[in-house]
Amino acid sequence: MARWHEIEQAEPEFAARVRQLFDAGRHKTIATLRADGSPRISGIECEFVDGDLRFGSMTGARKGADLARDSRFALHGPTFHPEAGKEREWPGEAKVAGQAIAAGSVGEGGDAEQPDGEGFVADINEVVVTALNAQATSLVVESWTPGRGLQRVERV
Repeated sequence: MARWHEIEQAEPEFAARVRQLFDAGRHKTIATLRADGSPRISGIECEFVDGDLRFGSMTGARKGADLARDSRFALHGPTFHPEAGKEREWPGEAKVAGQAIAAGSVGEGGDAEQPDGEGFVADINEVVVTALNAQATSLVVESWTPGRGLQRVERV
């Protein structure tokens, strides 16, 4: 597992693209595991702060209960579809998977901007960027893991 700053140090260009894709929109999607082991998909916001990827769960939310029970998650950045005729302009999409480490309470003290809840820091075991090649003729999947580093696969 790795914290975000370790990915930035190991692969700065790749990490910058991932961050740009995540920052392209406010709303992301997180997958957690329910008590019975089935998947749950929830909307979420996240941010990169002090070398960490952080996100939270409002008090009483099911995703927070899921993460407290089983910390594994998959986080998908905002999704934008390639426009017909403009496929070469599509920036792609990014995903991060790992374990959520409890980071304490957030939003306490009546901050209307941030509801009360539990904060988490991502302990990352995989980062993936899916995009098109420069000619927009094949899919390019770049993935990074702590043990393997960065890998690129092009699929026609």
